[in-house]
Amino acid sequence: MKYYGGCDVGSTYTKAVIIDENGKIVADTTLKSKINAEESAKLAMAEVLKQVGLEKSEDLEYLIGTGYGRNKVPFADENISEISCHAMGVHVTNPTVKAIIDIGGQDIKGISIDTDGTVKNFAMNDKCAAGTGRFYEAMARSFEMSLPEFSKLSLSAKNVIPITAQCTVFAESEVITLVGEGKPMNEIAAGIQMAVAKRCFVMSKKAGATDSITLTGGCAKNDGLKAAIEHVLKLKVVDLDTDPQLMGALGAAEYARQKGQAKK
Repeated sequence: MKYYGGCDVGSTYTKAVIIDENGKIVADTTLKSKINAEESAKLAMAEVLKQVGLEKSEDLEYLIGTGYGRNKVPFADENISEISCHAMGVHVTNPTVKAIIDIGGQDIKGISIDTDGTVKNFAMNDKCAAGTGRFYEAMARSFEMSLPEFSKLSLSAKNVIPITAQCTVFAESEVITLVGEGKPMNEIAAGIQMAVAKRCFVMSKKAGATDSITLTGGCAKNDGLKAAIEHVLKLKVVDLDTDPQLMGALGAAEYARQKGQAKK
């Protein structure tokens, strides 16, 4: 059996996937990124190689690096942008999905997928961290909660307390003030989720979403955000069978499979 790898070095998490010659995932891992992107890539690949009984990255037929630190994957045969890799990852997971909102650690992307898994169109907001993974980490910290706890908090809210600040720093200050005033925490959380959903609106339009969309990245696991996006965007959020945080690494591995087999 021949194996192909994808390594997605993100700003907050590094993901690695190994697939076999049929495209089936045989190993995967998600690790907190180190300051040094190359070290992150080495740790993630060491983990997935161990899972399939391989000693080194060179034992793979082909390996592609992607993500924020894609140029720092020392053993990659080449690198491909995370936009392309997320599109391909979603395509091989569920080919009926044609639009993605990818909420990463530092940016939000809207991606339209063509029939072959390539990118049809995309838009990106990387000017402000509001609405990204780092934003949610700051919000959870304000509530003195873990991210999984915070992601479900808004689901029990009967009302929404609007969050007006667009900047992560000012939003965190606004939230701390509201919590200090004794406002219902689930209603504040609902306001946060609605604010992020509204930021996703333009991205979804650029991605060409008409009736449904899927979320990728770690924030795709945020139940409160999914509910808010469905409410604001009037779109069905399609859940993926594979961990949405792995889509970039999976897409990279699939590109590696295609390129590796084309070399024959």
